Amino acid sequence: DPPLISVVADWVTRARRARLINWLQDLFPEVAAALGLGLAKGTVGTLLRALRNRSLRAAAANVAIGEGMRTRLVELGIDPGRVEVIHNWSDEDRIRPLDPAANALRAAWGLGDKFVVGYSGNLGRAHEYQTLLGAAHRLRVHEDIAFLFIGGGAALDGLRAAAQALRLGNLMFRPYQPAERLAESLAVPDVHLVVLRPEMEGLIVPSKFYGIAAAGRPSLFVGSHEGEIAGLLTSADAGLSVAMGDGQGLAEAVLRLRDDPALRERMGRNARRLCEERFSRLAALQRWERVLVDAAG
Repeated sequence: DPPLISVVADWVTRARRARLINWLQDLFPEVAAALGLGLAKGTVGTLLRALRNRSLRAAAANVAIGEGMRTRLVELGIDPGRVEVIHNWSDEDRIRPLDPAANALRAAWGLGDKFVVGYSGNLGRAHEYQTLLGAAHRLRVHEDIAFLFIGGGAALDGLRAAAQALRLGNLMFRPYQPAERLAESLAVPDVHLVVLRPEMEGLIVPSKFYGIAAAGRPSLFVGSHEGEIAGLLTSADAGLSVAMGDGQGLAEAVLRLRDDPALRERMGRNARRLCEERFSRLAALQRWERVLVDAAG
């Protein structure tokens, strides 16, 4: 970030006889093309991809944030030996599982006895909310279930308007919370939603998943069953996945987790274990150290 910075970095490192390592949080202009930006699809898009690919091939290493992104890079002709996968991470010391009964934020928001389905962070163009809205509409008769959205994003106003049009009283909205309250904020929901449009797989990995795992909460992923997060949840038994558009399936998954505390607690423990073993800050820094040492020769 920002998009195409690797092109400029390539020019600078060539001039300085330095070595370039690209850390790819997403793949641009493919993301823009997938979101329907016409400029990214035509001649300009072809030129941008050519410049970007040249900068990736020239790099000593390209760090992708998921296996799907690694596959995309190799398909672009990037030397597999110059592509590393280092997932984004969470500060497992700062964000820890917190008992709902001891969460002051949950109490302040009047959610003490509710089963809370949370969405934390950005709700943007790479996400969709119709599936969530469909589930909330089906579950509106369950007064003990609340959908909590903490954050912002380009799609949030649309979700608010749609919820008002459907007269849904089970949705609650809160702004981004101060950084010092992140652990409390992530611990308010009993289960978290993670959403990614299927066409974005391999281009983006939802980074919110790592904080959810650190907080010891299971995830409900809405998107491709073959995607990065869906695979992690299945392999670690840390959550459930439903297809985009399957509001009924999402509602059933919410009820399943609400009605089975043992399942919910097991998945939360597994998520925390996954964070500690694979996605801790120390694990990421150790992998980064290896990439940097290798690039240094």
